[in-house]
Amino acid sequence: MAKCQNLADVRENIDRLDRQIVPLLAERADYVRQAAGFKQTKAAVVDQDRIEAIVLKVRHMAMEESCDPDVIERIYRSMIDAFIIFESREWMHLHETKE
Repeated sequence: MAKCQNLADVRENIDRLDRQIVPLLAERADYVRQAAGFKQTKAAVVDQDRIEAIVLKVRHMAMEESCDPDVIERIYRSMIDAFIIFESREWMHLHETKE
C-alpha cells in the first residue's frame, strides 16, 4: 500500500480501487442474476445460512488483512441486502412468464 502525502493522493488511490471494485461487483451481480434462475421460490432468494457463512468468511479474511472485521461485516451485510433486492427483482422477472 502506498503512503499518501496528502488528501489528493488518498482520493486518487480510492478512485483507483473503485475502478477495480466496480467491475468485480458487476461480475458478482451477474452470478446473482444466474442464481435467481436456479431458485424455485422467491423465498429461496434469502438464504440466511449462506449469508451467515459469507459474513463469517469475510470477517476471517478481514483479520488476515489486518482490517477491522466489523467494518467488513457491515459492508458485506449492506451489499448482500442490495443484492437480495436485485435478485428478488430478477427472480420475479424470470418466473413471471412461467406462472
